Amino acid sequence: MSSLTDRYLAATLRAVPAPRRAEIASELRAAIEDMIDDRTGAGQGAEAAEREVLTELGQPERLAARYADRRLQLIGPTYYLVWQRLLRLMLATVPGTVGVVVGVLEATVGDDPGRAVGVGISSAFQTAVQIAFWVTLGFAVLERTDTSLNLPEWSVDQLPEGPAERDVRLTDTCASVAMLLLTLAFLPWQHFQPWVSDTDGDRIPLLDPALWSSWLPFLAAVLVASLVLEVAKYRAGRWTWPLVAVNAALDLAFAVPVIVLLLTDRLLNPELVRRFEWLRTDGHLDTVARVTVVVVAAITVWDVADSIVKARRHHA
Repeated sequence: MSSLTDRYLAATLRAVPAPRRAEIASELRAAIEDMIDDRTGAGQGAEAAEREVLTELGQPERLAARYADRRLQLIGPTYYLVWQRLLRLMLATVPGTVGVVVGVLEATVGDDPGRAVGVGISSAFQTAVQIAFWVTLGFAVLERTDTSLNLPEWSVDQLPEGPAERDVRLTDTCASVAMLLLTLAFLPWQHFQPWVSDTDGDRIPLLDPALWSSWLPFLAAVLVASLVLEVAKYRAGRWTWPLVAVNAALDLAFAVPVIVLLLTDRLLNPELVRRFEWLRTDGHLDTVARVTVVVVAAITVWDVADSIVKARRHHA
């Protein structure tokens, strides 16, 4: 039977490059024998001394990695922080956006709108897994090949000014995102799962189906952009003037088409108007349109004004 030293050497040498095995074997055997001699010279038994020395040297694979100058981590400290920041940034924005877009498309073109939510969540999850895998793989390759990213050296000038109080709270952001998602989901839902039926039992969409070839996809895109804005606003922690400008542009991009469609009687489905006689009499349809226009305009003005006030308060 081989001695413990022979078995330890064999296990270590299996994990080192073949050209260096003879050199490492001689060096390591000599080191082990010297360490055993030191202990036996102090009165310790040879067998116990051998076992103690090999235990102190540790796992053969770890020792072989030190001899071969091979890393035993997937991503080491050199690239870890860059990998972490990039992964967080991409996971915070890309999967959610993909999930919303895929869900809306599925609800729009598919024949089962209820399936759109599951498809969107599944797409977001698969996107997150793909991002985590490929980003990690890329940095692992950089780690193994010692590729330099030519990153600037850290300096104290990069330190933040100090912990500032957040003007944008997580609860407010979650509420805004939930409202945007509900509005976005309502567009295909009212078309495929309307709650109004005609005299024959056929369901009548609330909005004019002809708008799917023009304004409804545009409004859906504005809502998706607004979702991205909410994420950016939360990450910034406060209203900035660029965010105020983007918010105003998105508010107007949504409100102006809705108001124009209302005033020109092109927003509601004509079949729906014919279904309810009271809408067609005594100017009720015009009254509903005017009231809705006032509400949409008031919400838009309030949202833009609120963002301006908060931005000015922060920069005052």
